[in-house]
Amino acid sequence: MNLKSVLSKDTINLHLKGTTKAEIINELLDILITANKIQDRGAALAAIMEREEKMSTGMKHGIAIPHGKSGTINDLVACIGISDKPVDFDALDQLPCRIFIMTLSPIEKTGPHLQFLAEISLLFKSSEKRGEMLSASTPDEILRILSE
Repeated sequence: MNLKSVLSKDTINLHLKGTTKAEIINELLDILITANKIQDRGAALAAIMEREEKMSTGMKHGIAIPHGKSGTINDLVACIGISDKPVDFDALDQLPCRIFIMTLSPIEKTGPHLQFLAEISLLFKSSEKRGEMLSASTPDEILRILSE
C-alpha cells in the first residue's frame, strides 16, 4: 500500500489543539469530514470509540493510531495530526502522544486496513522519521517523509 495514495495535504493537520484523547479524536474526524472522506460522523466516531474501549490505540514513542471499521465507509480513509503539545492517550509505554494517525475502513475489507496499520507501524519505528514528522512545517513535508 502506498501511504500517499490514502493521504493528501487536506488530510494532514500539523497543529492539533486538543488536550484530551476525545478532543484529538474529534479533531481528526473533523479533518476527514472537511476533506469529504467520510459523510457519517456519528458512525465514524462510534467505530473509533468502540475500538478504543477494547484497547487503547496509543502505541509507543509518542504515536497513537485511532482506527475503526464502519459500514458507512466504502474505502480505507486516513488522516494525520500532529499535536503542538503531548496528549495522554493511554499509550502502551505510558508516555503522551504527539503524532496521531486515524484510519477508518469498511467492515468487509480487512486486507487494506491491516496493511495500512502494518505500514504505519514499521514507518514509525524509526526515531529519525518521528523526529522529522514533529519538525515538519507543511503537509507537503509530511507527505515527502512518508514516501522516503
